[in-house]
This record gives sequence, structure tokens and C-alpha cells, in this order.
Amino acid sequence: MRSPSQHQGRRPVRSLVLAAAVALVAAACAPADQFPSEPGLGVDVGFLPSERGITDRTAGMIDLWNGSWVAALAVGVLVWGLTIWCVIAYRKRKNDDRLPVQLRYHVPLELMYTVIPVLMVGTLFFFSSRVQGEVQDVTADPDVEIEVYGKQWSWDFNYLTEDVHLTGQRVSLTGEEGVEDQLPVLYLPVDETVEFTVKSRDVAHSFWIPAFLYKVDAIPGRTNTFQVTPQREGVYSGKCAELCGEFHAEMLFNVEVVDRATYDQKMDELRDAGQTGRLGAELNRNYNVGGETPADEGNQE
Repeated sequence: MRSPSQHQGRRPVRSLVLAAAVALVAAACAPADQFPSEPGLGVDVGFLPSERGITDRTAGMIDLWNGSWVAALAVGVLVWGLTIWCVIAYRKRKNDDRLPVQLRYHVPLELMYTVIPVLMVGTLFFFSSRVQGEVQDVTADPDVEIEVYGKQWSWDFNYLTEDVHLTGQRVSLTGEEGVEDQLPVLYLPVDETVEFTVKSRDVAHSFWIPAFLYKVDAIPGRTNTFQVTPQREGVYSGKCAELCGEFHAEMLFNVEVVDRATYDQKMDELRDAGQTGRLGAELNRNYNVGGETPADEGNQE
């Protein structure tokens, strides 16, 4: 019986390498619109926008991610280098039948690979905690307060400061040109602090504006709050980031960051259209979903 040759054993490895190379080339040649991007932001670096000043919080998050990737790459190169060096330097030589020295323990080495990872994790925790604290800080006095309700399968926006609202309806994404113009639009004034309170009318959703590098869950019976100051005018996409049902993929909205005059004009248009007041918990699927009622919804933590 003929035993397989070394060349036959290498074929699967060569096939994997070839498949990886083809995948990289195919990804490089894919249309640009298949990759995440936002209007007016220029070239994107991965999924992080190249513009750092979209909001007052994005620069810190980009620095954290980039620093984490650089540190991870440095650790990877070190581990890979030491592994390859050990494989080459301590490989079994021809006619060498002796076993290497057997040690039960090596105190300096054990201390090193215990202390160094602890220091690395501690450093990552410190910077992550600092950035998270800055991003989730809601102590500022907001210029604009907006209440967001997620619902199957759209959004309601209550502009509490202006006492107007916009209610969204499901938009069927047929792929036809112009359909995206029917999506609900969230207007934000540039260089003003906006406080969002995020809620749900039915099931779990997630309020996400990718260009802002932040998303907030909308949980039935719970109110989540965050603040942000948009610093660059433009049109950005928004979406639900939590699988919420059959038409989750169509739960989209647009975000327009505009100057104060344009913002006031849009609020006046909502007011002239009769969209005044607030759409509260009375529109929830079960009216008191999660125990929330018009009487107590403002007291939720």
C-alpha cells in the first residue's frame, strides 16, 4: 500500500492560502458602496469615520479603539515572533535523540506571564473606563431634549423642548430610487448639547447613529439617557441595532445636523402640520408595557 507523500500533505495548506488570497483580492475589488460610510465624511478607516469631530465624543472613542488595536498588534507580533523563534531554535535536529531539560517550574518566567497580562488588562480597563465615563456623562445642562421611542418598525421622535413630534411609519425598502426619502428624519442643531431619552413601545430595539459611534438600547419599561453635541453639519444614517422582528432591517431613519435657523424652521414646519405635543406611553403596544404608564414613565431610572 502506497503511503501519501509530503507533497500530498501540503496540498490542503496551499489550498487554504490560495483561498485566503482570493478572498482578499475580491474584497479589495468590491464596490465601495458595500462598505460602511457616511455622506460628507470622506474616506472611512474600517468602520470608524476618518473625521474625528463628528460629535464631542467621537475623538475619545476613536483614540481608544486605535490604541487598543495598536497594543493588540504589538502583543501579537511579540507572541508570534517568540513562537516562531522557539520553533526554529529548539527544533529537533537530525540524529539528536536526547530530551531537552525538563523543569517543573520556572519562577521568573511564571511571574512574568502573570504580572504582564495583569498590567495589560489593568491599562486597558483604565482607558476604557475613562472614555466610557466621558461618553455616558449626562450632567451637562442640555440645550435640546429629545425623546425617542422605538417601535415595530419605525421611530417616534418627541422634541420635548419645542413641544412638537414626528411619528415614523414603516417604509418598505423596495430598492427603488427615492424610497429612502420617505424615512423619518431626526433634526439636530449643530454645536448644541442634545439629551436623548430612549424608550420602546413593544420589544427590545437599539437606537444607533453609526457616525456618532454610539448606540443605546430601547428596552420595554426602561428609560436610557445619553447626551451628545453634534459638531459637524451633514446627513447621517440611523438604524436599529437589535434584531426586533420580521422587518428589523427596514427600521431606518435619517439624521440631519443643521444650523439653528434651519432647525427652528423644521420645528415650525412640524408645528404648522399640527404635530404638536408629545406621543407618550399611551401609544405603547400594551399601553403599560413593562409597567410604564403616562403617570409614572417620567420616573423611570
